[in-house]
Amino acid sequence: MDPNLQTGERLRPIDLARGHGLSTQAVRNYEEAGILPAATRTPSGYRAYTPLHARALGAFLALVPGHGHRTATSIMRAVNRGAVDEALSLVDESHAQLLDDRRTLRAVERALLDLTPAPTPGPDAAVSRPGGMFVGTLAAELGVRPATLRKWERAGLVRPRRDPLTGYRVYDEADVRDARLAHQLRRGGYLLEQIAPLITQVRAAGGLEPLEAALRDWHGRLSARGRAMLTGAAELDAYLRERG
Repeated sequence: MDPNLQTGERLRPIDLARGHGLSTQAVRNYEEAGILPAATRTPSGYRAYTPLHARALGAFLALVPGHGHRTATSIMRAVNRGAVDEALSLVDESHAQLLDDRRTLRAVERALLDLTPAPTPGPDAAVSRPGGMFVGTLAAELGVRPATLRKWERAGLVRPRRDPLTGYRVYDEADVRDARLAHQLRRGGYLLEQIAPLITQVRAAGGLEPLEAALRDWHGRLSARGRAMLTGAAELDAYLRERG
């Protein structure tokens, strides 16, 4: 908030808008949405804001980067109707989600470290052919049942092709990689619906090596979110103090 604003000073919508690069319509929309307290009206019907509204606007805009627009809106609405505990609970939920995202990232990194190159196929051509691995061979290597691999296939974790002669499932190198990653994450307690998006990311990255850059970016985004939450918390605290 502009330190030059004095308590009790009357502000126009344009005064709030200019300080944050917003339009006056955006300021009015925020008021109508409950993000800002209701403004008083001048005798001629114009909105009259105060430094408290400027503080509320600053708090909301600081909350958005860390919590998202929807949650930031809910936090401000709760505060403005006097439900401070509800607002703080929403803040807690965002922090819990961030912690869960960090745990997921660590689990993915551990799973990637645990992955080892697939063993060179042995001379047993009856169960393994050049260009792919049959379901029984892969299941035995992972220590799971073939039915488990078929379940993972239905969940989209692996996408084996079918042998045109026998109709058997054939897992190529990428399928084996995905199955190993899924196996490690399942051992870590993750559900199939939690694993599927991660497998999709590995495929989109073109393998495990390109995913390293995605993991670094993921770390960066989580750190930025954490810092943004600290900034938002400071602004929200200032607004709560000013409200009294």
